[in-house]
Amino acid sequence: MTQQDQAIARPNIRVVLVGLMTAMMLAMLDNMIVSTALPRIVGEFGGLNHFTWVVTAYVLGTTVSTPIWGKLGDLYGRKPVFLTAVVVFLVGSALCGMSGSGFLGGPDDGMVQLIAFRAVQGLGAGGLMVGVMAIIGDLVPPRERGRYQGMMAGIMAIAMVAGPLVGGFITDHLSWRWAFYVNLPLGGVALVLLIATLHLPKYRTEHRIDWWGAALLSVGITAIVLITTWGGSEYAWVSPQILGLVGVAVIALLVFGFVERRAAEPILPLSLFANRNFALISLVGFLLGFAMFGAMNFLPLYQQTVQGASATNSGLLLLPLMFGMLVVSLVVGRAITRTGRYRIYPIVGGVVMSVGLVLLSLLDVHTSKVTSSLYMIVLGVGMGFLMQTSMLIAQNSVEQRDLGAASGAATFFRSIGGSFGISLFGAIFANRLAGSAAGEAFGGGGGEGAAAMNLEQLNELPPQARELVLGGLADAISHVFLWAVLFAVLVPVLAWFIREIPLRTSNDPTPTQPLVKEGAPS
Repeated sequence: MTQQDQAIARPNIRVVLVGLMTAMMLAMLDNMIVSTALPRIVGEFGGLNHFTWVVTAYVLGTTVSTPIWGKLGDLYGRKPVFLTAVVVFLVGSALCGMSGSGFLGGPDDGMVQLIAFRAVQGLGAGGLMVGVMAIIGDLVPPRERGRYQGMMAGIMAIAMVAGPLVGGFITDHLSWRWAFYVNLPLGGVALVLLIATLHLPKYRTEHRIDWWGAALLSVGITAIVLITTWGGSEYAWVSPQILGLVGVAVIALLVFGFVERRAAEPILPLSLFANRNFALISLVGFLLGFAMFGAMNFLPLYQQTVQGASATNSGLLLLPLMFGMLVVSLVVGRAITRTGRYRIYPIVGGVVMSVGLVLLSLLDVHTSKVTSSLYMIVLGVGMGFLMQTSMLIAQNSVEQRDLGAASGAATFFRSIGGSFGISLFGAIFANRLAGSAAGEAFGGGGGEGAAAMNLEQLNELPPQARELVLGGLADAISHVFLWAVLFAVLVPVLAWFIREIPLRTSNDPTPTQPLVKEGAPS
């Protein structure tokens, strides 16, 4: 962006930020609301064997669509593409709220409908996440971007606090369907604000969508997620179904690599990974997604079952985690803007996050709420060091013309890490629970009884059986955090090899960029 463009755009940036932050709230708030409402949803539609799929479908939709949204923004302009993503998300939200209500089918089909519509929601959310980061990248040069991305991390943390609180209130006092309907007025506000205030420079580019690459990437990622979801639980690891999915994933990704090398406008430019910092920070984002989504989705389950908290109180119990992440994100963002240095933060963040997960792996049926809150503060501090620093490093590693693709790739790897993490941790949780005495205590069904457990029936169990089931749940959840440590400890190791490249102080296109200015900002 030239200095003239910046002079036009910058006076409105605070107003634009309100719209962008509202849109960011959509994706983050929804996921947190649903996490708190999940036990009630599962209680109405099915057992714990459906627990992770409601989340997995959303994350999978986000993951496969993120690189596509990023590239579409590069080609067609970020504003129309971003507004389209908001509309898709809102349509998905409305459909999720109507699942199993009689409008689209009866309660028997409710879980299948909800999972399908959560995927639609995820498709829109992929555009929201990458769009916000890419638009900030258009408006603000990297040297100043840390402050604004720190603010975005703060909004994400606030959403993570407000989500469980709103979700808990809705679950306790209204229908769980309002966990989805609440997105509609918020999305409407975001649309109005962005249509009125977001003005970006137009550039003329060749519009060549890499549809083959998009399709192959979607097939490969979906197959991998299904492998981690079904392997060892629905099907044996050496079953024809799992081996077939392995074959599909390998072939799809190999052909994807072949297609991307020859595509005029690749969805995920492989040349980006020749950049050392970009490759390293992409791996860091992948591992961050593992840890973050694991914590966000299993902590409410622990609080509502083992600690006996209501849905609303489980949201309040997540406040320490969000507070740690909010404070550190804001401080780190300002520090990067002031000093221009950033390499140390992902290293420290990886170490602290690993310590937090180790502490959470100590949770058991007797852990007090004060103790678990202290553990969550440590995890939140570690995540605060990492959340926006990883995006900043990714964007600073590429030319301005590839900003959307780079933002999409960085968000993609965090999302795919979350998708794999939810699927893998869900399988670990289910297998650990099925192998415990909790299955026998719950209806004598062994592993199947534990997997199909209805959380609403816990209070109806005899005291001794209930204690046994809660012990099995606590053990399975702590086991998930222990596995997460194995991935988190790799973050500081990878971050150590990141080079401290000076942050750019301008968004002027480099001479190699084939961008031709076309008129005034729209």
